[in-house]
Amino acid sequence: MNIVDIPADSADERAVRDARLVLGSLVEPGSRRLYELVAAYGPVEALDRLAAGHESGPLAEAAGLRLNGRPHTELAERLRERAERLGVRVLTPESGEWPARLADLRHISIDGPNTIDRDTYPPHCLWLRGPHRLDDAVERSVAMVGARANTVYGTHAATELGYGLADRGWTVVSGGAYGIDAVAHRAALAAGGLTVAVLACGVDRPYPQSNSNLFDQIAEEGLLISEWPPGTAPFKVRFLVRNRVIAALSRGTVLVEAAARSGARQTLRRARQLRRAAMAVPGPVTSELSVGCHEELRREPHEPVRLVSTVEQVLEEVGGIGELAPVPRGAARPQDLLDPMEKQLVDAVPRRGGAYAEQIAADAGVSLRGALAILPSLVLRGHLREHGGGYARPLPDRRKA
Repeated sequence: MNIVDIPADSADERAVRDARLVLGSLVEPGSRRLYELVAAYGPVEALDRLAAGHESGPLAEAAGLRLNGRPHTELAERLRERAERLGVRVLTPESGEWPARLADLRHISIDGPNTIDRDTYPPHCLWLRGPHRLDDAVERSVAMVGARANTVYGTHAATELGYGLADRGWTVVSGGAYGIDAVAHRAALAAGGLTVAVLACGVDRPYPQSNSNLFDQIAEEGLLISEWPPGTAPFKVRFLVRNRVIAALSRGTVLVEAAARSGARQTLRRARQLRRAAMAVPGPVTSELSVGCHEELRREPHEPVRLVSTVEQVLEEVGGIGELAPVPRGAARPQDLLDPMEKQLVDAVPRRGGAYAEQIAADAGVSLRGALAILPSLVLRGHLREHGGGYARPLPDRRKA
């Protein structure tokens, strides 16, 4: 596979590829204005207009600072060389393995001064480390996010869900952070499944550094992806920016454990905005790290978040028709096989001592004839025993004591 995975049989295709590389590095990802500029003029002309100073405003100023007087062709060459040197692939919307779901990001932009809510548009390029096609990897995928300072409970829940999803052939998508993210990635890898880490920095310097062994394993067996070119530092706001990509790549997002102000709740909000399945795992009411999940579950019906506690329940939300979770049931009891009248008669027999058929029938509210027809059968099946001419409960099985 080519380092830059886009057809390069013509000068026009190479020009589009290079323009996307540069546009993806000139301003922060998700820019509405840049998306509109590219939609109006195409990647090549949009870049030319920015470089030539034909545009004005914050977008043009930010692009000018990063170009710093250099020709954009020089920047494109440097980006290509960096990808080659690092063994990194770069995908653009023209690439064969570009995930179609990312296009939905253009629908969730909200007008206003808050750039996080306004600049939600699709990436112009993605940098990847890993052996798999991105479109195939995320076709059947679920995002799992949650607290960084996770509890033992959260670790258990994320491990069960991550392992179970991967074991059933689903890709686990997360952000590679401390806590629930890392637990979900490790669980998927332990199951021999696929996992994708969406980073808020360059793929050559994944953050946090203490997870470097995990990132190396993901790069070998799964995928590391980022909107930012190699060398980019993990600024705090970039984690919020990348959350929209985690939600967009996946069929649904599960919030495993989250405090009231957890950033992971924003990923779940993106899933709701994108009309993806939004799910949350309930936790102990005494835990601060369950407050965020419980608040999400209390949402109004028009923006629902489904409660999930098992892999089967997650798959019921994101899977195909017929993938329904089994209804939880308690342990089977012998009386489960009795019909309603039989249950009435058994319940009417005293728990201590015995009673005659007439008394049992009266207490159960059935006819004596009906009771006399059924009581012998209940004895034969072990639900009652004969006692002094009447009937009593079975003797306790001392072997189970």
